[in-house]
Amino acid sequence: MAVADEFLRANERYAAGFDKGALPAPPARKVAVVTCMDARLDPAQFLGLSAGDAHVIRNAGGRAADAIRSLVISQHLLGTREVVVIHHTDCGMLTFTDAQLRQKLRDELGVTSEHEFLPFSDLEQSVRDDVAIIHASPLLLKDIPVRGFMYDVRTGRLHEVH
Repeated sequence: MAVADEFLRANERYAAGFDKGALPAPPARKVAVVTCMDARLDPAQFLGLSAGDAHVIRNAGGRAADAIRSLVISQHLLGTREVVVIHHTDCGMLTFTDAQLRQKLRDELGVTSEHEFLPFSDLEQSVRDDVAIIHASPLLLKDIPVRGFMYDVRTGRLHEVH
């Protein structure tokens, strides 16, 4: 059975008891979280979030540059007033360079790409860089808190990065 078919079965069970259809679109806690798409991260669990609490924006590495579009919508149309950036230990983005991935795409697909994949070699610095990108964006609000954290995949703990 395909995984998508398993999802459909699970959704039937979920929908049978669904009672959150009246939640408003703006997040109740007025916060947007930018974090990695890594399957080991369950932001709702490790941040104590319930449905409707926050916007959780996920991408490879939890990179702010990829999240700006979503943050603009989150802030200007849906009222978020705080941003939290969370990167994590043992991240796949620490394991390659743009040049290596471009070569892999050439070798495997025969295509040339100048795309920036936004890998990093220093985890704490990547958090600082992403907080700075959010602060510097002319499209985002200037007077809101933006804080950065590292999540440890071995312990489940958050550590603030300054």
